[in-house]
Amino acid sequence: MAKIICLLGKSCSGKDTIYKKLIADENLGLVPLVTYTTRPLRSGEQEGREYHFTDEAGFNALKEQGKVIEDRSYDTVYGLWRYFTVDDGTFDPAGKNVIAAAGTIPAYIRLRDHFGADNIVALMIETDDGIRLERAMRREKKQATPRYKEMCRRFITDSEDFDDAKLKEAGITNVFMNNDDLAGCVDKVKEFIRRL
Repeated sequence: MAKIICLLGKSCSGKDTIYKKLIADENLGLVPLVTYTTRPLRSGEQEGREYHFTDEAGFNALKEQGKVIEDRSYDTVYGLWRYFTVDDGTFDPAGKNVIAAAGTIPAYIRLRDHFGADNIVALMIETDDGIRLERAMRREKKQATPRYKEMCRRFITDSEDFDDAKLKEAGITNVFMNNDDLAGCVDKVKEFIRRL
């Protein structure tokens, strides 16, 4: 029976890099569950790879069709940005394992409730806050228009969103450290997935 593997982690924890490495490993045979966002495309991103990029009208149309499983909205310094997951038929219990970069604990819970607890596994990527902050600064500096205020807002919000009590309440126990050894972390996650 196929599973949905949800990667969770604070911003700049390496979650997206690990996600890409897992997708690239053909031996794992993972199918990506690409989520949607109304935020602008960043430098180096591609439609349908990191996200499906849409606007408020696109979000509302999918919501009216009953396809939106979970959505999060952030009142950023640049306006309202939405991130959401659509049930587009990617997950088939009789098919291949699906991987999703769920992002937040509430998003994971909604996916778990929608698809069923037996069909979903959460993997938390944990990274030292100092390392995350350095990564965030490097990433923003590469942008055509760096958004430092938004970077700081996300960093602070993540500390509240991923506190130990919330992880415990959601039943998230599979935690992988990603500080200075990305390859080692990826290997541990791959081994965990192979054992599913």
